[in-house]
Amino acid sequence: MERKLDLSVANYGSTRDERYALAVLPWGATEPHNLHLPYLTDAILSHDVAVDAARIARDRYGFNVMVMPPMPLGAQNPGQRDLKFCVHYRHATQMAVLTDIVSSLHNQGLNKLVIINGHGGNSFKGMIRDLAVDYPDMLIASSEWFKVLPAKQFFDNPGDHADELETSVMMHYHPELVNLSEAGNGEYTGFSAKTLADGVAWVPRNWNKVSTDTGIGDPALATAEKGKAFADAVAEKYAELFNDLVNSKIYIAE
Repeated sequence: MERKLDLSVANYGSTRDERYALAVLPWGATEPHNLHLPYLTDAILSHDVAVDAARIARDRYGFNVMVMPPMPLGAQNPGQRDLKFCVHYRHATQMAVLTDIVSSLHNQGLNKLVIINGHGGNSFKGMIRDLAVDYPDMLIASSEWFKVLPAKQFFDNPGDHADELETSVMMHYHPELVNLSEAGNGEYTGFSAKTLADGVAWVPRNWNKVSTDTGIGDPALATAEKGKAFADAVAEKYAELFNDLVNSKIYIAE
């Protein structure tokens, strides 16, 4: 029953007598995704992949995982804040929210948390290192679901934002939220400086100078079948991760 593994639909009656080995925190953003995907795409897809992984972990490994409500609190590039209803959440805001979640779970005796991130602008490594100082017995792992497996193994023309990958996975989970006929082609402009294009250094991209439809990558070849294949494979990997963390398979190989 999803009421025992998805806090978005759970009630206290379904959880109070259950033991949970691990919590999962989907994290996304509030931003345009080309002209055909929801603003909350990053949060929606992180959540749905997490629920699938929790279901696999329960059925295969026999322990409960609770998927927390998805956080639509994304850090944005310059130019994105100029787009209607795009919201930039500062590092300090994200850290405060994550700290309160960790504090609450730790107080309840749950000391393992996996962040499943769906937004490339988010970075949790520094936050997790800081939280390890205050909660040394709390194990926090961070992952980006769209990078768990090589996109080119599943998609013909993967991009970076509202592309074939994200569109396909949304078509799998929520076809009613996708109108591919309205999508832009996701054409974008890269850095003119070769050093930046080669990754010698990082600077934030100015979205208004990068893309006209907010997308990066053409979604035209997206299908629900591709999305299901990728999402299922990623969920399988996450279920394996949950099992490793629950059984403390971290530092010493068998």
